[in-house]
Amino acid sequence: MSAKNLDQKGRLRSKIISFRMSPEENKLLDRKVLLSGYTKQDYIISCILNKEIAVYGNPYVFRSLHDELVRIIEIHGVNIADEDDEEMVEWALKMVLAMRKKAKTDLFSR
Repeated sequence: MSAKNLDQKGRLRSKIISFRMSPEENKLLDRKVLLSGYTKQDYIISCILNKEIAVYGNPYVFRSLHDELVRIIEIHGVNIADEDDEEMVEWALKMVLAMRKKAKTDLFSR
């Protein structure tokens, strides 16, 4: 039998939760997960439990941040009309400013 898959606190995550999302909601979730540097499971659990999401700069996060900014600039230029993209720009700017100070970036699920 394979080894038990425990979380960081040694808990066995044996319950499965599933839900449905629209393609647009899924796309936004995927973008937020990439920028957070978390796994999708950890990101969703943190959001549901209203925990702080702290992002620390690493190569994976830097690449995701770069790709997100390039995507937004290619689509919108300087005029951002989409509410989801506006939220992502806000996240990206918070991350860039925190990285300049070499501090963690606190992002909230709401």
